[in-house]
Amino acid sequence: MNDKIYMSAEFKKQLEDRLRELNLEIIPDAVEKLKTAREFGDLSENAEYVTAKDTLARLTAEKEDIELKLKFAVDLNNEKTSDTVTLGSKVVVYNQALDREFTYQIVGTAEADIYTNKISNESAMGKAMLGRKKGEECTYVAPNGRSYSLKINDIIS
Repeated sequence: MNDKIYMSAEFKKQLEDRLRELNLEIIPDAVEKLKTAREFGDLSENAEYVTAKDTLARLTAEKEDIELKLKFAVDLNNEKTSDTVTLGSKVVVYNQALDREFTYQIVGTAEADIYTNKISNESAMGKAMLGRKKGEECTYVAPNGRSYSLKINDIIS
């Protein structure tokens, strides 16, 4: 894994809250359910035990994933400048092919969410925008194989 995982302070807090919830409530409940299911008898034919064991494994994996992300977390706010597209920047772009303007935020991969217009710095679009200034154009190839040109209309830090 990369030794830096870029994320906003807001996203980091969400991860910390989820980790706290997992450690204090959810995982202890899952352990209790596993103990209770063990008491139902033969483990090889005990559906409750298998389900509880799988649930605990999934929750433990989620906890470890969050811990790893937090260990390597770097605050996006420390990376921002106002005249160049960097991690954390909100960027207003004009998509020439679609004849529309869009606003995206460049974030780390862990925080990327196309439904909220948060674009990963490692995506083709994110890479194309990074380092650009207002008024510059960039081109990227989308996962569908199409090439798109964007004009950076504004950078909101």
